[in-house]
Amino acid sequence: MTDWDGEDYQRRIEERLAGEDPHGEVRFVERYAPKSVLDAGCGTGRVAIELARRGYEVVGADVSESMLATARRLDTTVCWVCGDLAELALGRVFDVVVMAGNVPLYTEPGTTAAVVAGCARHLAADGVLITGFQLGQRYDLATYDA
Repeated sequence: MTDWDGEDYQRRIEERLAGEDPHGEVRFVERYAPKSVLDAGCGTGRVAIELARRGYEVVGADVSESMLATARRLDTTVCWVCGDLAELALGRVFDVVVMAGNVPLYTEPGTTAAVVAGCARHLAADGVLITGFQLGQRYDLATYDA
């Protein structure tokens, strides 16, 4: 896993999304009318922050302390947690767990099943796991920007 630079990543995202609507994932999550959301692999918090702004109870989790430092700078109302999604143990469940932006593609090779299981452990009995990814493809920062 690449050690992401949160401030650099945030700058790139802001440049890439300038003039665009960056909240498609948020609207998709809202269709499930959740009370609580775990943004798994939250990065700098783009999805978590918007969900919180719209009134949802949100926890953002990411393995990168640098990404979370940027998220904390951008929003102090979301609960930010640093941890590996495969081993995450928050001691609670959520109505929705969302892995926006193809999160599994950025995890360590061979850990996809453990990451999905780690997220599923945090779902309420009638909860929904929202994710999307392509099998067999890996990304790092250089290919992400390509």
